[in-house]
Amino acid sequence: MSIEVYRDPWGIPHLRAGSPLELAHAQGRNAATDRAWQLEVERHRAQGTSAAFLGPEAVPWDRFARQARLADTARGCFDALDADTAAWVRAYVDGVNSALPQQADRTTEFARAGVRPGQWQPWTPLAVWLSHHILFAGFPAKLWRDLVARRLGVQAVGLFATDGPATSGSNGWLVPGSRTTTGEALIAGDPHRFIEAPGIYQQIHLVCPEFDVVGLAVPGVPGIAHFGHTGKVAWAITNAMADYQDLYRERLRRSGDRIEALGPDGWRPATTHIETIEVADADPVRVRIVETERGPVVIGAPDPDDDGADGTGADGDTDTGTGTGEAISLRYPPRVRADLGFAALPALLRAGTVADVDRALDRWTEPVNVVQAADTEGGLLHRVAGAVPLRHPDNSLRVVDAWRPGHEWHGWYGPMPRQDVDGVAVMANQRGLAGPLGVEFAPPHRAERIRHLLEGRATWSGTDMAGIHTDTHLASARPLLDLLATLTDLGPEAARLRERLLAWDRHMAADSYDATSYSLLRSAVVRRLAAHPALAELAGPAAFPEVFLPWLALVPRVAYGLETLLTSDQLPGVDRSRLVREAVEEVSAAGDPAVPWGGLHRLAPWQALPGDPADDTWPALAGDHDCVLSTSSVPGVTDRSARGPAARYVWDLARREDSLWVVPLGASGRPESPHHRDQLPLWLRGGLVPVITDFALLTKESHDH
Repeated sequence: MSIEVYRDPWGIPHLRAGSPLELAHAQGRNAATDRAWQLEVERHRAQGTSAAFLGPEAVPWDRFARQARLADTARGCFDALDADTAAWVRAYVDGVNSALPQQADRTTEFARAGVRPGQWQPWTPLAVWLSHHILFAGFPAKLWRDLVARRLGVQAVGLFATDGPATSGSNGWLVPGSRTTTGEALIAGDPHRFIEAPGIYQQIHLVCPEFDVVGLAVPGVPGIAHFGHTGKVAWAITNAMADYQDLYRERLRRSGDRIEALGPDGWRPATTHIETIEVADADPVRVRIVETERGPVVIGAPDPDDDGADGTGADGDTDTGTGTGEAISLRYPPRVRADLGFAALPALLRAGTVADVDRALDRWTEPVNVVQAADTEGGLLHRVAGAVPLRHPDNSLRVVDAWRPGHEWHGWYGPMPRQDVDGVAVMANQRGLAGPLGVEFAPPHRAERIRHLLEGRATWSGTDMAGIHTDTHLASARPLLDLLATLTDLGPEAARLRERLLAWDRHMAADSYDATSYSLLRSAVVRRLAAHPALAELAGPAAFPEVFLPWLALVPRVAYGLETLLTSDQLPGVDRSRLVREAVEEVSAAGDPAVPWGGLHRLAPWQALPGDPADDTWPALAGDHDCVLSTSSVPGVTDRSARGPAARYVWDLARREDSLWVVPLGASGRPESPHHRDQLPLWLRGGLVPVITDFALLTKESHDH
């Protein structure tokens, strides 16, 4: 194979090969070289086998991955690929397998976990992609809405309708050439995800005779799906916040040695079998897998050791709203269509115009995204891409009864929404372009703030974008501060705190003590509101699988719905002024804050193998959930931030080499590498790394490191 590997000063890989298949092999081999441990973890998570070395804490995810049939769905999607795309994915997998055993010997986590690398299968990249995105649309929110409707009434559901604590989002903006210093378009933004160590995005440069692309790849997946620049056209995405997965309440019964599910046409056989999850330092866990005509059962499957003697075989009566003999199944597009949209990936690499990107994304399935693109010919694109089923509106709101007619899927939404670009275009998960496709969207604050900043000057350059990436203004503070302003007859310390917060500039800067005071007040209000008798019906534990609990815990729900809860009249009996008064007296009694916001708001990335609990070296952060610099914590629970910008990018259509990018940690997933966390200081201060595309400025590797 004619494969060359180069590195820039940041260790970012630049791969050059003689053909697309050779390049796919090189990309897979490089992923194993730079991210061996990450690939092993993601393969196991996609298969539902991670508890074998991560222990009992990984069992809830493994159970869900198996019951949702992630690996089986990925196999079906791979088998349905066209021959060319399948060969391309196989070449990537062959590259992974060619390097993974050797690189595992050089990566300390394998020894710590006592793991030897396994063999990747041709369908594994599809399983990894599906594992990353199966919760992207937030279908567990339907469990929450169902819970609220049953316990507080349907009218209360809207109180909590907001971008929740486990939702993935992003910022993105397109500035047309008429508003830039070069006369060519700029695309910039930052995807917001849980920050992982190593990171979910890998900066990479892929070159062969057919294409030359830089972008952010997902380790374990070939090509560049979400953020790329071919030199002639660039594209980027945000989460469309579309609703495209449904939950069905199933009635199950035994019929001899089989399980049946009640559908609109009566009792029909369900498929079922038993799987065993191996667990490090614990007994194995047996799991029953059940799939009805709607989809796989993810809640309430019959116990694997139940012989059905009671006539139902289902779990007992629990507080899931299912009752004896009932369960909940999940229906999702890749399982139905046997398609994840992978045929779009090679087409994106070959794109030269926005029309090419547009055609490629017509083949996209999951996740559903808002896309922006621009090319060097002046073409601009702003559209939604993905597969959204046509069905009854109730399917989007809650868990629906599988046996009642009218909740079936009957085709696919189309054409997908699109919008002409007239001036700057902003996508930040707000209700807008994708409005017809979803239920819950992010508050408009980030989108409005980005647009406000962009309108603040006539022209923009790529280097100017850092000021937008790092903006810390918190518009969502207004309802709480407005209530605070109405309070009188406060104690001396509380009155002093009130005056300080009313004079505060509402920026969540890392060095701001006022931002700390606001955070402490907000958390105190959240806890008081969550403890109020009006919400007592939601405070008890919900008997759902652990993997869904982030969507169902009351305090986080109150925290993210605080704006609405403080301004709505849908909660009778709640004296909001009294709650705020009690909270400000409580916070002021503790004295002035001992540390600025960054002293509390520290990075807390997810790591498969936890680090030293005493290690407090993760850095201070600016920003907050509703800031453009969206570094999310959970008010009332923790000020630590597990979610934030998983990368930043600026795509320059005038000169690709003037483009910029950065990731939270570094190019390498190996702790001993100098590029393991060398981008972290830049990421913290809003700096960006130059995109280098001239191979004369790169260092050639003689062999894999």
